[in-house]
Amino acid sequence: MSDQLTRLAYRTLQQGKALFGITHKEVTNRLMAVLAPDGSPRTVPVPAELISRLQESMDDLHARDWQEAEQGLYPASLLFDAPWLDWAGRYPLIWLDLPQIWNRRRARRVRDLPDGVDASLYPDYYLQNFHHQTDGYLSDHSAALYDLQVELLFNGSADPMRRRVIGPLLNGLRSFGERPAGRIRVLDVATGTGRTLRQLRGALPEAQLMGLDLSTAYLRQANRWLAQVPGELPQLVQGNAEHMPFADASVQGITCVFLLHELPGAARQGVIEECFRLLEPGGVLVLADSIQLADSPQFSAVMENFRRVFHEPYYREYISDDILGRLQAAGFDAIEATTHFMTRVWSARKPASPLQPAST
Repeated sequence: MSDQLTRLAYRTLQQGKALFGITHKEVTNRLMAVLAPDGSPRTVPVPAELISRLQESMDDLHARDWQEAEQGLYPASLLFDAPWLDWAGRYPLIWLDLPQIWNRRRARRVRDLPDGVDASLYPDYYLQNFHHQTDGYLSDHSAALYDLQVELLFNGSADPMRRRVIGPLLNGLRSFGERPAGRIRVLDVATGTGRTLRQLRGALPEAQLMGLDLSTAYLRQANRWLAQVPGELPQLVQGNAEHMPFADASVQGITCVFLLHELPGAARQGVIEECFRLLEPGGVLVLADSIQLADSPQFSAVMENFRRVFHEPYYREYISDDILGRLQAAGFDAIEATTHFMTRVWSARKPASPLQPAST
C-alpha cells in the first residue's frame, strides 16, 4: 500500500472510530434517560465552540501520531492495531452491563465489589468502582470490557494518546546508547490490560519489557493480549506501585499511563518516588495522564463533566496538582511536559549523579 493510501486509511479509521464513539455516547444517554429519567447526572454546558476545539485537538493528535510513525519512532502497523473482531464480540456485553452501572451510579454504591475479595491485599483507595464499572478492577469481566470502554470514552483515540510516551521514552534511553538493546529494561507501571506494553513492544522490539499491576484479573487479560505480539513476552508482575518488588536502579526506563488521577496525593507521590528508586542514574520516567486545569483551562468544562459523570474520587484534586513539583521533590531533573488532546505527558530524568530525594 502506498504512503498516500496508508495515510487515507488511517484518517478513515480514526474518523470511523470517533463517529462510532460519539454515536455510542448519544444512544447510551438516551437509554439512561429511559432507565432513570430523573436521575441523570447534572453536567455543565459544553458550548459548540468547545466541541470544535476538542475536534481540532483530536485531529492534531492523529496528525502527530502519523508523523511519528513516518519518522520511524514506531512501526505504522501500530496505527491499525486493534482487536476488532474480539471487541465486536464484547460490545453487546457493554450494553448488558449498562443497567448495572446506572443503578450503581444512581444509588452511589462505589464499593460494590465481587464477593470473596480479600481487602487486606489492596490499599483502601483501590477498593472502589472507578468509573462505576462493574467489579472495579477486580474481575475478569471488568478486564474483558475495559479496553473497549476506554476506546468508546475517547472516541477511538486511546492508543494514539498512549503512544505519546514513546517519543520521550526513546529520547531518554539515548543516554544508554552504547548498551545492547537486549539489555535495556523498561517497566510499565499500572499496565492494566497491557495496551501500553503492546505499543512499547512495537517501538522497542529487543528491549526487556515488564509490566506491573495490582489486579491479577487485568494481568491475565494482558497476558492474553500480549501473547499475540511477536517477540519476547513481557514479564508481568502483580504488585502495588507504591512498593514495587524490584531492586534499586534496576531499570533504564519507566512508563506510567492513566494512573495518577486515580490515586490520592500521598500515594501519587509514593509512586513517583518508587520510580526514582528503580531507575538507574540517567534513566527516564514518562508519565501520561489526564490534562489539568493549568495546561488546558479551555477544557475545564470537559474535566468537570468527567468528574461528575464517572466515579473518580481523586480527579478534582489531581487536575490542580503540581506534578512538576512532585517530580522535583522526588529528585528528578530535565523535566519536560506536553499536552496532546486529553492527555498530559511528563518526561523526567534521574540525574547521572543521583540527588537525595526531598523528604515528604
